[in-house]
Amino acid sequence: MKKTSTLIIVPVIGLALLASLSARALAGTVEVGTCKSGFVQFPTIQGAVNASPAGTTILVCPGTYPEQVLINKALTVKGIADPVSFAAAAVLVAPTGGIVQNATSLSSGKPIGAQIAVVQPPTGMVNISNLTVDGNNSTITCGPPTLVGILFQNASGTISHVQAINQTLGPNNGCQNGLGIFVQSGNSGTSTVTISASHVENYTKNGITGNEAGTTVHITGNTVQGQGPTTGAAENSIQIGFGATGTVTSNVVGDDIWAPDTISDTGDAASGILVYASPNVTVSGNTVSSTQFGIVYVTDPAVGSADGGIIKMNKVSATHIFDGIDLCNNNNMVQNNTINGSDESGIHVDSSCTNFGVGGSTGSGDSISANTINGACDGIMIGTAAGVNSIGPNTFFNAGHTTATADQCTPPLARVRLPKSAQQRPFKPARP
Repeated sequence: MKKTSTLIIVPVIGLALLASLSARALAGTVEVGTCKSGFVQFPTIQGAVNASPAGTTILVCPGTYPEQVLINKALTVKGIADPVSFAAAAVLVAPTGGIVQNATSLSSGKPIGAQIAVVQPPTGMVNISNLTVDGNNSTITCGPPTLVGILFQNASGTISHVQAINQTLGPNNGCQNGLGIFVQSGNSGTSTVTISASHVENYTKNGITGNEAGTTVHITGNTVQGQGPTTGAAENSIQIGFGATGTVTSNVVGDDIWAPDTISDTGDAASGILVYASPNVTVSGNTVSSTQFGIVYVTDPAVGSADGGIIKMNKVSATHIFDGIDLCNNNNMVQNNTINGSDESGIHVDSSCTNFGVGGSTGSGDSISANTINGACDGIMIGTAAGVNSIGPNTFFNAGHTTATADQCTPPLARVRLPKSAQQRPFKPARP
């Protein structure tokens, strides 16, 4: 009897264990759409998010998904290819009626309408990959809310192989709105997000943005392309600002041009990479072209320091009106950059920031060496109010002056420049 009992009980326990393991495996991966088999299936991404426990992987089949998605738990959301049709485009678009508020800015309290909003998951990471987020037909013409493609707030994770496109407003009207990817911290929270191998294009204000203390962003290997000449907002391809920190490496950015801008404008120029009031940020190995400023660091005493930047091995070309690299801060290392075709200077140690709406002590403690500058009004321009800096050796071609101690660029050949006293430093960071 004991043997018989044992033989009956063991298989029952084994079957129960197998059933439990099977249930757990099934709960680990779910599917949106019907391109695969063997998974629990949902018709919408939000439906899969709501029904899935933390740690679930959500596979999104090719198709068009007219919805806004709110994520508040650790998940992986990943677009996949259809093994039959070979389609591989899972596209999130605005729902009928347009984008509405689903988050609130942690800095201003203003409403945000995000197509994907990752908001304060209690633990773990949120990973988003292989999706297109298309902001067409958002119906937002100026805001509120602020239009955002992908938003991380007090949340950590990764964004890879995504497209964030068309986060634009209606007619160009100068509204400071329309962000492709936005990472923000606040209320003592933190965010650490890596954004890699992604494409951001056609935004009204910023392509990729990391703002506020507590935010760390690593922005690497992306392409970020502005609208080209526009009369809307002054764009920035990439911005780290307002106390955030991180790295900007190996990205290709450009086409940020605010068309009405002139050398004497009161402050509306666009930039490729902007570091605003955020210290110790590294910008390296990037390619920046067709902007008004190439790479800009700005200390704003009313907000915070941008000192201690590392700017190395970047390629900057065709900066219209202004500088290839503008240092409106202190204590930077600027090395091994290649700068071609700067309307103003190739590198500007900019002490004029104190006079043009930014303030603070700038233009000191910089180490600038091993850079190659070809085609500039001045190769390196050092403001007359600048402090002690270490300059050289650097290589120059076709520059009006190799190194000039001046607050204005003396025009070579047919270039025409107004005195610096007629200028304003045109820094326009995004801060929803």
